[in-house]
Amino acid sequence: MSDIKAELTATASAMVAKGKGILAIDESFPSIKKRFDGIGIESNEENRRAYREILIDNPGAADYISGMILFDETIRQATKAGETFPAALKRQGILTGIKVDAGTSDLAGHPGEKVTDGLDGLRKRLTEYRTLGARFAKWRAVITIGAGIPTSACIEANMHALARYAGLCQEVGLVPMVEPEVLMDADNTIDTCYTVTRTTLHTLFDMLDRQDVRCEHTILKVNMVVPGKLCAQQASVSDVAAQTVRCLLDSVPASIPGVVFLSGGQSAELATAHLNAMNAGWKNLPWPLSFSYGRALQAPCLKAWGGKPENTAAAKARLLHREKCNGLASLGQYKPEMEKAA
Repeated sequence: MSDIKAELTATASAMVAKGKGILAIDESFPSIKKRFDGIGIESNEENRRAYREILIDNPGAADYISGMILFDETIRQATKAGETFPAALKRQGILTGIKVDAGTSDLAGHPGEKVTDGLDGLRKRLTEYRTLGARFAKWRAVITIGAGIPTSACIEANMHALARYAGLCQEVGLVPMVEPEVLMDADNTIDTCYTVTRTTLHTLFDMLDRQDVRCEHTILKVNMVVPGKLCAQQASVSDVAAQTVRCLLDSVPASIPGVVFLSGGQSAELATAHLNAMNAGWKNLPWPLSFSYGRALQAPCLKAWGGKPENTAAAKARLLHREKCNGLASLGQYKPEMEKAA
């Protein structure tokens, strides 16, 4: 057990290494199809493999990326040259992560609310993923804001599932990334997002404690505190940074090795600006603040690629630019004028 704990400590520390963040490329089949529909190409296995090879094997990425979260299909695929994707990541000094939840379903008796599935058979799947090269895992819980929701039943059900997943991960030697996402799709104010996020995080860490999950071997992936995208009163970058940091200080134990943010539908540039404002404005937080973006890193790359092999170099350059910008934002050193040079 001491060997496992030592490895978990090393992995968690590497995941939030200074100036680095995590690239999420764990889209499910429906999600990647939606992305590919946007550029007019078919979502078949080879197109998915080719696109994810661009994301995975990109010289220079390791300067800004500590790990990548893969999908079940992706962790079993290989580069065109025959190198498995986990091996390609390891060669570059990047950790392999794996999405292990099975998506969401309707929460019984609670219209409009979801619960994440995937606990059945999880221990066996985690063991297999470790043999395939994974060193950390991710499980996402979805919390929706609306009329009369979220309910305490929804929050507690999802945080309990996250805690059980995290315990299983640590048992087999994988660092659990726990991801409670308060969605930004409604018309709620930033204050409502703050209240719901705070309640969700307090419940999460209570459940982790009840399940004897070690916080020092757990990474938190969470939403920023933002108004809903339909809210008439949007918040400034400085307000988002202040509210998010205040919420974390009120909710997250100092023993967590690091906090990484999801972009949650923010534009690529805005997600970077928010992260930078936090790191520029607060220098002595208990944990590093970094990123684990999917769309906010991938979108410019996907558009540049367009499904055409001749665009591969341009797509990789766009991705590396976004990775660099966010790496600098995790240090509080990003400047908006950097976008003009891209």
